[in-house]
Amino acid sequence: MPNQLTISSINVVVSDDETTSVAKDRPVRPSELDILGVNEDFLIANGFEGKINQTVLLPEHEAVVVAIGLGEEPITTATARSSAATLWRSSKHLDSLTSSLPLSIAPELGAETALQAVIEGLLLASYRYDELKGTPEASPKLHQINLLVADGVDSETALRKADAVASAIALSRDLVNRPGGSLSASQLADEAKLVAENTDLEIEIWDKQRLVDEHCGGIIGVNAGSLEEPRLVRLTWRPKGQSRGTVHFVGKGITFDTGGLNLKTFEGMKEMKIDMGGAAAVIGAMAAVAAHNPDLTVIGTCCCTDNQPSPTATKPGDVLKIRNGKTVEVLNTDAEGRLVLADGLSLAAEDQPDLIVDLATLTGACMVALGQRYGGLMGNNEGAITKVQTAAASANELVWHLPLPNEYRKQLDSEIADLQNIGSGRFGGTLVAGLFLQEFVGESPWVHLDIAGPVTTDETEAEFSKGATGFGVRTLIEIIDNW
Repeated sequence: MPNQLTISSINVVVSDDETTSVAKDRPVRPSELDILGVNEDFLIANGFEGKINQTVLLPEHEAVVVAIGLGEEPITTATARSSAATLWRSSKHLDSLTSSLPLSIAPELGAETALQAVIEGLLLASYRYDELKGTPEASPKLHQINLLVADGVDSETALRKADAVASAIALSRDLVNRPGGSLSASQLADEAKLVAENTDLEIEIWDKQRLVDEHCGGIIGVNAGSLEEPRLVRLTWRPKGQSRGTVHFVGKGITFDTGGLNLKTFEGMKEMKIDMGGAAAVIGAMAAVAAHNPDLTVIGTCCCTDNQPSPTATKPGDVLKIRNGKTVEVLNTDAEGRLVLADGLSLAAEDQPDLIVDLATLTGACMVALGQRYGGLMGNNEGAITKVQTAAASANELVWHLPLPNEYRKQLDSEIADLQNIGSGRFGGTLVAGLFLQEFVGESPWVHLDIAGPVTTDETEAEFSKGATGFGVRTLIEIIDNW
């Protein structure tokens, strides 16, 4: 699947080189408005105050000049990406653009970091998903962007890293935006296979029989009602030299969730193509990991199936045996994500990694608690929790640390199995789900990210377009880059 980044050419130009463009930008702080050389009344009339993400077209210039606000706060990589995205949207109908944005913010971020952030913002703002439209939208007119930098900047590395990250996020967005009817478990595995073929990643794909042979009863149980076979995908990066450690990512890959025999309502089901957002983030991040060439062993496991009602489907009250030997009484077939993750986490724990991170659109309760912008974070190890929180903060992906209260564990007690898949109480569903997952990680340091809210957005803002966000990809990359 080609990702939908529509910019065709980004050139990095030393600031004293001659460049010719239809337009250029002029980054400015609120205290610097006088350097724009225009009447104050003009700025007031256009509502331009130099705030972050504000733009205005300046009059009476031979070339088109776009003033872009940088705000009063210190520039971060997130605001740099956001400013670049705003610049793209205000200039995409022009033929060409020369931008001094990376040069302007380099003193605060460092030249290479500033350049990489600007390129990522431009690329991600240009993302669109139209592969299923009979008549795709016309491509944006802006076909060439010249970015000004100081002499000596390592532009090649910045371009390579930015392209790797933006392409990884775009791939994740593509997969989440794709309808469930066009993305079965085997098709999702094929997308991971394409990633492996284009990188130095190793790949294993377990089919239904292999999953049965490997005692992955959670995935098999959820898949029991489907006409589509399940898949477990395992992507692995191995460094050329000695490895400094092992990190294992696990993604929930429910390609469409009807709820099974505990059928969802129409409102609850209509957007359930997004229920493989965790697996999409893992596949995207693994593609970028290969490009970043870390001296770590990194494994990405995706647990893939749909969840369908049928005469063969797992029934409420049935008992499944997970890979690690524990048995689970299924009291609600719509709590299926934790069942497939149980197998994936059990498999990850067998490697005795230094860190396991799982990502899943796991509970609506997390959205009730935290809204659509924040992911819920839980874990069994303070060092691991801090590491993932730090990575998420650096990635500007909002997460909130939630507890795993032992007092709630008894809600998972079953009369006939080792545990049941839902809590016996009405409240704290996100926390009880986290306690369930904890049963399958052994002693491994582990962090769970419930990304049900931020996996999509309802509005176009900063480098995000309406639809899938690619949430989680950047955090996983940051974990590896800053190990």
